Amino acid sequence: MLKKLTQLAMTAAVLVTPMALAAQDFTIRATANSNTEDEDYDGLVVFKDYVEAASNGRIAVELFIGTQLCATGEECLEGVSEGSIDVYISTSGGAAGIFPYVQVLDLPYLMSSDRVAEAVLQGDFVRIMRDRALEDSGNTIRLMTIGNTGGWRNFANTERRVQTPADLEGLKLRTVVADLPIQLVEAMGASATPIQWPELFTSLQTGVVEGTANGITDIMNMKFPDAGLQYLTLDGHSYMGALWWMNNDAFLAMPEDLRRVVVDGFAALQQATFASPKRKSIAAYEAFLAGGGNLYVPTPEEKAMFAEAAQPVYEWFAANVQGGPEMLTALQEAVAEVEADLASGYESDLN
Repeated sequence: MLKKLTQLAMTAAVLVTPMALAAQDFTIRATANSNTEDEDYDGLVVFKDYVEAASNGRIAVELFIGTQLCATGEECLEGVSEGSIDVYISTSGGAAGIFPYVQVLDLPYLMSSDRVAEAVLQGDFVRIMRDRALEDSGNTIRLMTIGNTGGWRNFANTERRVQTPADLEGLKLRTVVADLPIQLVEAMGASATPIQWPELFTSLQTGVVEGTANGITDIMNMKFPDAGLQYLTLDGHSYMGALWWMNNDAFLAMPEDLRRVVVDGFAALQQATFASPKRKSIAAYEAFLAGGGNLYVPTPEEKAMFAEAAQPVYEWFAANVQGGPEMLTALQEAVAEVEADLASGYESDLN
């Protein structure tokens, strides 16, 4: 194991800037199970640059992109808890096995726009979730921030245009291996099939599944249209939150001035991940349409039909997810506060 970790450290050395090679006092080992085209990588590059510069070289950040250090959400979070990994980014589905209430981020049609989601995720809601995760992990896993990884989840399929929930009935849709997405698919009348991400292209190509729920950048990065995915409905049912976790002991071992640098670094990372999907989606939508893709935007009335069909998911969440009701209340209150602030701003800005 020691030999393997030494080899991994040598591999990561190419990502360490000259400033970081100075006599640093702390090293942060950060991993993302994605690739260099992903928003997670964009965020980590910003984080690394800021932290190493703002700490004047006292903190070095080593990036491990892909599955060099760990492969699954539970394995990676175990590494964070034990201290073999300092920073890890997960989706809510990837962390749900340990922190089931993070699935609140996947509840459909709860946040209506980027402005709402971004304001909520910069507020006290994240601190509430952080406190709960620290308690549940025995003060070993600290939630640093929540960014974005891929924009918004939308229904996409290989068979037909989807304008209302009725159009989803009977379709075999891929979900992540988590309970809440399965509940949503079944509430829409479709058949849920949990499939790991690397297997999805082949599953679409062979008809094991006929659709999925993803953002446009993920759809195009993975070349899913080549597997037959040609119909995309922009229902925007959930904001694709990215949870950034850090080993709590590694964070608290730093003096306060460096902890401030790390916190500010995660704020810069968050802003980078908010912006990256917006920019990348422009070219992704163009490529989807150029390849013969069929894009549909539901009317407000149709979107209301989707939201109504999804109500059983809320009932399931409240009844079955440990800590779910409290986290849902916290998120709903945060959304209401942000929407009120935006409404007040619109009243001034539009007149």
